[in-house]
Amino acid sequence: MTTNPPIRVLCVGAGNTGRSHILAYHRLEGFEIAGICTRSPKSRKAVLEELGSAYPEFNDFQTALTETKPDAVCISTYPDTHYEFTKAALEAGCHVFLEKPLAETIEQAEELVALSIKVNRKLVVGYVLRHHPSWIKFVEKARTLGKPLVMRMNLNQQSSGDAWETHRHLLSSISPVVDCGVHYVDVMCQMTQSQPVSVSGIGARLSDELPEGKINYAQLQVTFADGSVGWYEAGWGPMMSETAFFIKDVVGPQGSVSIVAKDAGGRGQSDNVSAHTATQSLLVHYGELDSAGNLAKTDEYIDMESEPDHDALFQSEQEYFLKAIIEDLDTTELLTAACNASRIVLAADESFRTGKTINLR
Repeated sequence: MTTNPPIRVLCVGAGNTGRSHILAYHRLEGFEIAGICTRSPKSRKAVLEELGSAYPEFNDFQTALTETKPDAVCISTYPDTHYEFTKAALEAGCHVFLEKPLAETIEQAEELVALSIKVNRKLVVGYVLRHHPSWIKFVEKARTLGKPLVMRMNLNQQSSGDAWETHRHLLSSISPVVDCGVHYVDVMCQMTQSQPVSVSGIGARLSDELPEGKINYAQLQVTFADGSVGWYEAGWGPMMSETAFFIKDVVGPQGSVSIVAKDAGGRGQSDNVSAHTATQSLLVHYGELDSAGNLAKTDEYIDMESEPDHDALFQSEQEYFLKAIIEDLDTTELLTAACNASRIVLAADESFRTGKTINLR
């Protein structure tokens, strides 16, 4: 019996997300870490101490790519590097696992997808909610509510100290509604199974610590071809309120489904990365009335307490990446969805800056 040799992967970035990916590669038999590349020696040292292992270390991406000659590259860096790093990795003949968003423009995103097809290498984008059993169930239940749907989601993060420093770096290149929004508008697209037709956005700069022209609060509103509508809100910084910062809710003619995360949605959790995907339970409300005009069915709670933790979720992403490479899976649907989500959030940013609703047809 023959087995596939391990896939040698260069890990680029070791922040909250990069760390979880590195742990997954360290644990999974199908992968072998070829090297770890970060701008900060501190983040490399922290993850290597956690692993209890030594791997080649680099602080320059191109040097790491040239010297390690990996089979695959995992990119968990700031969004303004995604296009450059992914293009270089694909052109070097590597498969790529890329954290969202794909790129800073839809043109760059589509170019990367086309390049991956041209060089026949897998490009997988990190949409972790697609691997989360609770969020899969959330989408499934939303599809039973009829049409149109009204989808309400946010993820505001009250951050300070190191977390605010990280957010400030991110905000230098990207709006919060673009960075996190791709996850939630992708969920909306899965729920509606309909094409987005228009997007509008608002935003505000709430801190003088940000570069001129950059914002740390934004909201988008998206309309779909089937009449469904959704909004997503994201704000980062020490000034953000923790009241109603965690809303994940969908309403249709037949009722509603809401994520109930009493612990993850409580005070002090908005900057807890592990809480961002937590659900705990789903509340299903039925809108059917009886002959007396009263609700005919009682609400139902679906227990999700056994859901995977943050690191386990990210490991499931890498298990999919491994399978995509070894079994030559068709990832077209995921890449199309990733471009679609990017198109929506980037249109929201354009709408805020131009004061115009953006037509996507």
